[in-house]
Amino acid sequence: MTNIINTLFEAQQKNKYTLRLSTATERIDKLHLLKLTIEKYEEEIYMALQTDLRKSKFEAAVTELIFTYSEIDFAIKNLKNWMQPRHAGKSIASLLAKNRIYYEPKGVCLIISPWNYPFQLMMSPLTSAIAAGNCAILKPSEFSAATSAVIAKIIGKVFKKDEVACFEGDESVSKTLLELPFDHIFFTGSTAVGKIVMKAAAEHLTSVTLELGGKSPVIIDETAVIKNAATKVAWGKLINAGQTCIAPDYVFVHQSKIEEFLTHYKTAAKSMFLNENNLTNESTYAKIINLKHFDRLTALIKDAVNKGTDIAWGGDSVILEHTISPTILCNVNFDSKIMQEEIFGPVLPVIPYTDPETPIAFINGKSKPLAMYIFSENKAKIKHLLKSTSSGGACINDVLIHISNPNLPFGGVNESGAGSCHGIFGFKAFSHERAVVFQSSINMSGMIYPPYGKKGWVLKMLKKLM
Repeated sequence: MTNIINTLFEAQQKNKYTLRLSTATERIDKLHLLKLTIEKYEEEIYMALQTDLRKSKFEAAVTELIFTYSEIDFAIKNLKNWMQPRHAGKSIASLLAKNRIYYEPKGVCLIISPWNYPFQLMMSPLTSAIAAGNCAILKPSEFSAATSAVIAKIIGKVFKKDEVACFEGDESVSKTLLELPFDHIFFTGSTAVGKIVMKAAAEHLTSVTLELGGKSPVIIDETAVIKNAATKVAWGKLINAGQTCIAPDYVFVHQSKIEEFLTHYKTAAKSMFLNENNLTNESTYAKIINLKHFDRLTALIKDAVNKGTDIAWGGDSVILEHTISPTILCNVNFDSKIMQEEIFGPVLPVIPYTDPETPIAFINGKSKPLAMYIFSENKAKIKHLLKSTSSGGACINDVLIHISNPNLPFGGVNESGAGSCHGIFGFKAFSHERAVVFQSSINMSGMIYPPYGKKGWVLKMLKKLM
């Protein structure tokens, strides 16, 4: 496998110089072909997602395929404009010059995608890489093997291997790939693995985009419409069985609204994800990806209970089906592991508060999260919460939806990520912004050339202009 990877990498290194000359029309044609091929394999994609994560066809369509189509369509619509050189302002040294910013492809890029949204989290950055004129090597997750196989099939139908190639396999394949001097690496996954990727990239001074995760908080104050807040949090927490990088991780609810929130959360969760017997509805409720992650989640719950946390609702699990029912934790011990690491499952700690500074202090005491959600009808409080905290993105009176707008940058900060993606932000992630100056035939720069003996007036003039 190592020899195959090295040979293909060398082929892409040679081809990248041809691709950098590609026109907007040529890149758009490739995106059209990619979309048409995905459409051709839709049923196989649905079956693969059902196999890997027990995703319903509707959920898979909304969160994987429609998202991907939207990303491709947006790039097709805007690519010609994105590729145009941007005008830049003048400086003293270039008063008569033309200043431009050119977007050039970075070259050969590595895209490593995760298992939780295995299709769209590969196809979205790939769309940006193609739009920017790059070669790419793809490494989908081995944990979502069925979807990875379909991805490999689609890529093989659309691209020559010296432009885009896909390697399936375990972490040894990723390790081999990370030893190569790529021009850019785009990684989506856990913070722990993100650090490994960044260290590997540093060996070659390779630029990186890291889409990671973290403990995304929710704050629900006393002015919020609790039924709406609870319903939205339940959907955002439980879709894909909580295996979403921007899922609500824990909730601070004003003490006066705790019981109301718990009642509406349970009602919403039952109506969306449970059947008439109050058991998980397998037609709408996804499974945990594998036994390793199932065991991790059950261990987190057990640790929390052992440290005094109460299971207020749910907590049931079926190991053979890799299913954990929607679960609420109350009287949460902050020293428990579930409050220290990203949960990435259908378990929701609910924490009461009265002092509005309490949630702020707790959030700021943790690593900066990928997302933050505020439910409030008080504009001053919303503004204060946004100014007092930091997160990759934020939603007011909703959850998750910021990821669906290609006009917004999506990305984390510090341990929740580096760089942004989607729309023009994804195009820029895979592009080098090249400064170009077209100097005038009038040599203004000559004023600062030696000898300096009689040029005191130049310094005086420059200081005034500054």
